[in-house]
Amino acid sequence: MDGRLLPWLLCLAALPPAAAQSAWLYGERHDHADHQRQTAADIRRLGTEGRLHAVVLEMAERGADTRGLPRDAAEDAVRAALRWNDAGWPWPRYREVVMNAVRAGVPVHGGNLAQARLREAMQRPHWDTAIPAEARARLLDAVRDGHCGLLPEARLVPMARMQIARDRSLAQVVAEAAAGAPADAVVVMLAGAMHASRASGVPLHLAALAPQLGIRSIGYASAYGETAEPGFDEWRPARPEPPQDHCAALRARGLPSVPASTSPTSR
Repeated sequence: MDGRLLPWLLCLAALPPAAAQSAWLYGERHDHADHQRQTAADIRRLGTEGRLHAVVLEMAERGADTRGLPRDAAEDAVRAALRWNDAGWPWPRYREVVMNAVRAGVPVHGGNLAQARLREAMQRPHWDTAIPAEARARLLDAVRDGHCGLLPEARLVPMARMQIARDRSLAQVVAEAAAGAPADAVVVMLAGAMHASRASGVPLHLAALAPQLGIRSIGYASAYGETAEPGFDEWRPARPEPPQDHCAALRARGLPSVPASTSPTSR
């Protein structure tokens, strides 16, 4: 057995069974294939146990879902139902995450906001007070660091608003998916690490939207940090990927003028 996996296995063994109507929030780095692989394996296991109730993804927009598709639906039909954007989210990385849920007869829901809604959120000051000040300060720092210090200070606040609006949308879809779920049911969410963190993301919104919902936040080790990030109940080891110099890429192409489908704060 890989010695790096032992702490994760011990931690998993010590966790109590899922409470009724639980949400397991997985925070990934989008360029780390083992994060998607491990999440897909958990989805398969929960489906086999009959405990998986729904899957919510940052990688598809709100309003898109696989409800009504049969278990044996073709991948093309699944991608069409989710209006999958392969340019932003390469399908091979997320195929097993999605198809393991479909094969289990469980709906997959998009939780992200459309580009027009994200642009609108950037102009709405009410998002500035939608989460505690400490959490907002963490997001502002993450936006600054995620854009390698290249983003003008005037653009930090609008970008943070966009991130908060995304979190709210994801939380709303998770809460809606969990409504009426039977005892022992689990709703899985997969999104970027900052979205899944109790210190900055979706859990802050679920506390108000669905206070009865048990939350378990799960993060993964990555090539971009040596220690566990704050805000996670469980921190899993993962196969490392060669770190990419995202800052060099940003400098080379210049900063985007509109919100991207994935934000640097999610990496």
